[in-house]
Amino acid sequence: MNPARRCSVLFSHMSSLGGQTARTPLLPVGAAPTVARFDHTGPGGGGGGPGGPKAPSGGSGTRTGTMAAPVGPVSGASSRFFGTMVQPDPYTKEDLELDLEPDLEPDQLLRECEEALQSRPARPHRELVRPRPGPPCTSKHNPPIRIMQWNILAQALGEWKDGFIRCPLDALCWHQRKYQILEEMLSLRPDVLCLQEVDHYHDTFQPIMARLGYHGSFLPKPWSPCLDVEDNNGPDGCALFYRRSRFSPLSTARLRLSAMMLPTNQVAIAQTLRCRVTGRRLCVAVTHLKARSGWERLRSAQGADLLQSLQSITAHGSGLEGAEPGAVPLVVCGDFNAEPSEDVYRRFSSSPLGLSSAYKLLSSDGQSEPAYTTWKIRPSGESRGTLDYIWYSQQALSVEGLLELPTEEQIGPDRLPSYHYPSDHLSLLCDISFREEEPHRLL
Repeated sequence: MNPARRCSVLFSHMSSLGGQTARTPLLPVGAAPTVARFDHTGPGGGGGGPGGPKAPSGGSGTRTGTMAAPVGPVSGASSRFFGTMVQPDPYTKEDLELDLEPDLEPDQLLRECEEALQSRPARPHRELVRPRPGPPCTSKHNPPIRIMQWNILAQALGEWKDGFIRCPLDALCWHQRKYQILEEMLSLRPDVLCLQEVDHYHDTFQPIMARLGYHGSFLPKPWSPCLDVEDNNGPDGCALFYRRSRFSPLSTARLRLSAMMLPTNQVAIAQTLRCRVTGRRLCVAVTHLKARSGWERLRSAQGADLLQSLQSITAHGSGLEGAEPGAVPLVVCGDFNAEPSEDVYRRFSSSPLGLSSAYKLLSSDGQSEPAYTTWKIRPSGESRGTLDYIWYSQQALSVEGLLELPTEEQIGPDRLPSYHYPSDHLSLLCDISFREEEPHRLL
């Protein structure tokens, strides 16, 4: 079967699982993709105000975007207890997926996403910028590694629990939103992808990413709020994907974070990899800390627990006896649910692992975080804040590029999520490269 046909069959199968209306047919062979969607730099599309939903800007206003039907075997679970009991133990078992040869063409899949989203306004245009002057550390033998961080918004939470009062319900339907999420991923082509609030891992992201050449790991929250929703798709959790052509796996740690010696509902995945180009090791971790104000001390304790685990992982992962913590370069991605003023942020910035926040490099002084990585309107009011981060080992890794954040005008007056952006959190993207190894590391 040729790759174009595989793309169409895969998406048609996904639609049939969810009981959705069939997707718009694939573009004829040779037809130009709708690249105009990527040139949009003006204000974002409209959203639903207090008076109710309205059509997206640029659309006909006739689309019948009804709410998505449940997908997956857990949709009948009406309680968190039952939903949790039917899940396999995520802390002791390895992923059972087979790493098949890639059989999907990313460009073809991207065109399918564009075609399915023709009635929606373009996502905000964002430039990849170099954060500092001077020659890059990259070379033919040390190409950059692209890391993407994104809280994609769990489907069950977005539709039923989060209360985005300025976002029309049909802007949140899974049948369209999955294409928006995939479009962002396919356009940016990360080597490593770190996601939070994933509740469509097994039926959507794992099969698609595997066919694109990625290996994935998933760890659900032990007590996911998604399971409070009657028609849920199972628990949400963290997912980490890496490109198999770029990395070979060395070890995977699945962590349930603790606070004051008690297990909590938050998790992390730490993957130690070997770069196939340079032969060097890299540890990448993904996490999602406790949300909401009033839980600052718990977040701080969770962060301390994660840092302690990462110190051990990066020491043992070096393969050298007696290696110090941080011997393996480290990247930590996550929705920390914490502003830079919180204690957990200070813990990471002063850690013995020598971590620094990549997005500080976009500021004029190199020391300030962006004004926001999330911006939403709920019944309690409008909230804007910096909660998402990419931390990196600043002595071992160099930041070569960062994806700039959209402006307030691009986000639009109804904020996030919306017809033109599928999550209440913005994706972050960082190109890093290995610095030249210090002499003592070569001994």
